[in-house]
Amino acid sequence: MRIGLQIPDFTWAGGPARLGADLTEIARTADAAGFDKLAVMDHFFQIAFVGPSENDMLEAYTTLGYLAAVTERVKLLTLVTGAVYRHPGVLAKTITTLDVLSGGRAWLGVGAAWNDEESTALGIPFPPVSERFERLEETLQICLKMWSDDDSPYTGTHYQLGRPLNSPQNLTRPHPPIMIGGGGEKKTLRLVAKYAQACNLFAGPDLAHKLDVLRAHCEREGRDYDEITKTSYFEFDPGEDGQNVGAILAELERLASLGIQEVIGRVVDVSKIRPLEIIGSQVIPQITDL
Repeated sequence: MRIGLQIPDFTWAGGPARLGADLTEIARTADAAGFDKLAVMDHFFQIAFVGPSENDMLEAYTTLGYLAAVTERVKLLTLVTGAVYRHPGVLAKTITTLDVLSGGRAWLGVGAAWNDEESTALGIPFPPVSERFERLEETLQICLKMWSDDDSPYTGTHYQLGRPLNSPQNLTRPHPPIMIGGGGEKKTLRLVAKYAQACNLFAGPDLAHKLDVLRAHCEREGRDYDEITKTSYFEFDPGEDGQNVGAILAELERLASLGIQEVIGRVVDVSKIRPLEIIGSQVIPQITDL
């Protein structure tokens, strides 16, 4: 099993003037501690699960570009981009740029989008859920087309691209891995089976069922279920002195027994470096063989 870190909150004691320096310290600590991935949310306002909408929120891809410059080995992604937030051709170009400038460390994390509050507030079109999934599938098709060196026109229901040229091309071949977030059984997991290299699911009581649904979609799509990396969202609270490490390891062992290969989660009070060091020194070495 591997561990990734998501940074979902930027409301820290030093305020905006210290954000760059604080983010650098966190990213470099995570990089050195052995975290496999470093992720940010693709939201423009803070979400209710984390804090009030007025809390500080950085734009995702500007932040990932910054993180690429201050780290050396962690893979970089959003968890996850709402497909309706960016035109697919621009999104493919953005991920390619991140991949090139990071030395081949970019992933595409993507989903159908759900937060109508920020879309309404900022004037971002937010179509009904069925159309959002149609746009997500076309986004996946366009990204894969642009990463294949095929610049012939693309004509979909919602997007038409006259020449989807992508130069320079991504360093990661055949393309940056795609992670689709969400556990919707009819549409999301079908798209995982058809297009993605990874899924991200919540570690709830229905996790085993969701994985069974994914396996069934893979059978229908003619896809090898084992090719898909199964990841789960997780919350780490190792405690001030690591007193919760045993409970963390027990839960990670349970997730591994279900088939989860990586957890990507936030560290409670990520503005403090100590929890990252505890996870790196006490948790990561013990789960590499799970």
